[in-house]
Amino acid sequence: MSDSNVSKTRKTRRHLPPSEKYELWVSVLTDQATQREAAEKYKVDRSTVVGVCKTAKQGALDALASARPGRPGQSLEQAQLADAKAEIARLRATVTEQAVALHLHEGKASWD
Repeated sequence: MSDSNVSKTRKTRRHLPPSEKYELWVSVLTDQATQREAAEKYKVDRSTVVGVCKTAKQGALDALASARPGRPGQSLEQAQLADAKAEIARLRATVTEQAVALHLHEGKASWD
């Protein structure tokens, strides 16, 4: 195959702007179009449609995971860090309670 034939059969890559990616995802999500139909409509490869749908799904899950009442604008990492700090404080309080209970139960050791 010559170079001229290869260039004629190869599709040029089309980069979709975010607004079109969103429209594509919504159309597939709401069953207004199949992945094949969406690929034809937006003149992209089906693998592009699959990638857009996976990225949109993961982005939506991350956004929903970080959306918590009383914590507007926190990223997923910030929310996880806050949860981890709360867990550390809870465990520290538990260990302190157990140490006090053990001390009261066994009493102070003598120096002898």
